[in-house]
Amino acid sequence: MRKSRIETAETRQRIIDVAARKFRLNGITATGLHDVMSDAGLTHGGFYRHFESKDQLVAEACAVATKKLVVTLEDAASESDGEDGFRAIVERYVSTIHRDDVADGCPLSGMGSELARCDENTRVAASRGFSKLIDLVAKQLGRQRSDSTESRAVFAVAAMIGAVTMSRILTDSDASTSVLNHVREHLDAI
Repeated sequence: MRKSRIETAETRQRIIDVAARKFRLNGITATGLHDVMSDAGLTHGGFYRHFESKDQLVAEACAVATKKLVVTLEDAASESDGEDGFRAIVERYVSTIHRDDVADGCPLSGMGSELARCDENTRVAASRGFSKLIDLVAKQLGRQRSDSTESRAVFAVAAMIGAVTMSRILTDSDASTSVLNHVREHLDAI
């Protein structure tokens, strides 16, 4: 029996959500379509009913993961109870919790070097995600958008992504945490 359009859309979304987690956890190259489909409770053969290629799935998974991250950071800023929204974003992003939650963390810090080598559609999705993060941070840094606000937002987002990426690379736990602490300290000066 054929699935309804709603069931097909739900299945497709489940595949994207599983892929987003697996790509962040294991990397794009190390994650095969069989792994994604199996974790989604589906057979490998059904993949091409939903996607033309793994590249298409990577692009859509990156877009979904970035969108979820932006919502999480928006929530952090709005829940800051009078506290500076920018600081709330930094505290949420540049944290040991985020560092340790690779599967549900930022796709830019989790897959950055691989995203740079992906097809154009995936790089466009990653670029849009980066732009949304910059927009979010810029709104917290100043009500009026200016070149200065834009520059500080770009710096902050790049520093945040770099801090989490490097903290995940470092094998010494104290050094890893120190990177996060130092970057948070410097971002407080923005």
